[in-house]
Amino acid sequence: EVEEPFGKKQIGSSAMPYKRNPMRSERVASLARYIICNGLNTDLTSSVQWFERTLDDSANRRLVLPEMFVATDAMLDIVLGIVRDLTVYPKVIEKRVNEELPFLASESILMEAVKAGGNRQNLHEKIRKYSMETITLVKEEGADNDFIERVKKDEDFSIIKDRLDDILKPKNFIGRAPKQVTEYISEVSKPMLRKFKKLLGVNTEFKV
Repeated sequence: EVEEPFGKKQIGSSAMPYKRNPMRSERVASLARYIICNGLNTDLTSSVQWFERTLDDSANRRLVLPEMFVATDAMLDIVLGIVRDLTVYPKVIEKRVNEELPFLASESILMEAVKAGGNRQNLHEKIRKYSMETITLVKEEGADNDFIERVKKDEDFSIIKDRLDDILKPKNFIGRAPKQVTEYISEVSKPMLRKFKKLLGVNTEFKV
């Protein structure tokens, strides 16, 4: 669905040529662990120093502070490159959404059928039965998800048959996601861009 940049001549694995390992993200994770562990270093130093001006932190400080800043800077450079050239595969996302959407919509199907006068307990049991049967086929035989076809064939769900296509629209299941994105851009992203506009356009080169 989403993939970090991958160079034309980049080798993902020396043993398996087809692999596209996320080497940049792996390097970020590696540096992050180093920084996190160094945080414990500072805690231990503080615990014995008690804010006294002793020299037992001197050598440690000269190592830990600059190295943590250098590691953090390296992480940010790598993340900048990942975000700038991130690859998104809409068709893969669409395929996976369509595979799982019938199950995601099962609650909405039940609610709409009950609103239309159906017996809740009876409908719930049928949805449970059809979904379990479908999951078994998908997992054991690699079959397509036919949950909706099973529902459409059931006479008890005929009361909402004309509305099933509307119920199954993906936009019904994204909640506040569009508004959250808009809010984040206006309240967080744009103010940050204005604040650091002098740094816009900074480029980094990263080799893997």
